[in-house]
Parts: sequence; structure tokens; C-alpha cells
Amino acid sequence: MEFKTSGEIQAIEPVRDGLTFAHQGICTHMGGEIWLDLGGRKHKATAVKVGNIWWVHVLGHTLQYELIEPGAVGADDDGGLTAPMPGKILEVMVSVGQSVKSGDALMVMEAMKMEHKIVAGFDGTVESLFFNPGDQVEQGTELISITKSVI
Repeated sequence: MEFKTSGEIQAIEPVRDGLTFAHQGICTHMGGEIWLDLGGRKHKATAVKVGNIWWVHVLGHTLQYELIEPGAVGADDDGGLTAPMPGKILEVMVSVGQSVKSGDALMVMEAMKMEHKIVAGFDGTVESLFFNPGDQVEQGTELISITKSVI
């Protein structure tokens, strides 16, 4: 699972046990409320989703996380970006030849009555756009091709 926070992409692999998720010593207990177990002490947290951003309030701090949609970046990381599920293209935010940075939103699609952002997995240049707003796409279909920047 990947999140974008403070301009950086963070990858985590939480372990799930019923309604409890654990990652690197932090346990989150879900249900009607969210509790974080930090160093053996439980702290109540509040999480609210606004658009594609999760706002988490805990211990007097507000944290902002943007979930990077699973399947949005091609598994072989060859520069092709694929549809995470069947849906409709709502918006294309880039054009061919445009430079993009890792984490930049490239396209928005609607699937299962929710909007999903397709984001760049690395810095590069948009090589091809395969769909336009209003087009229907199948899961796994390549949406955009990006050439990696050479540093």
C-alpha cells in the first residue's frame, strides 16, 4: 500500500488481524473508533476522507495522506500506467511531451462510483495518451505511457 505525504511516496505493508492493522510497532484498531497503539499506550485518532486525501487527527497533530491507487502504476514499472479496474475516464490532466514528477496526478477515472487518480510512478515525460475523457476502459488497460527521465 502506498501513500503520498509531505511530497514523498511512502510504502507500507500492514499486517491485518481482524479489525487490527500493525506496521512497524504501530497498531491501529478499527471499528466505530480508531485507536493507535504507540509504545504500549492507546491514543484515539480521527480520520476523515475529503476527495482523495485522508486527514488523520491524533495527539494534537493533523496528518495528511493521499492513497496511491493500487494498480495505477504498471507492475513492471516500464512507464505504462494501467487502469486499476474497469471504468470511465473523467479527466486527462497532462499532454504528450509534458514533463511530470513522481506522484503527479495524470488522469482521473471513475470506477464503482468512486473517482480514482492515476499518478506518475517516477519522473519523466508523457510519451502517449491512449484515452480521452468519456472513454470506457477495462481493468489492466494501458492508459498513459511515460518515458523515465535520465539523471
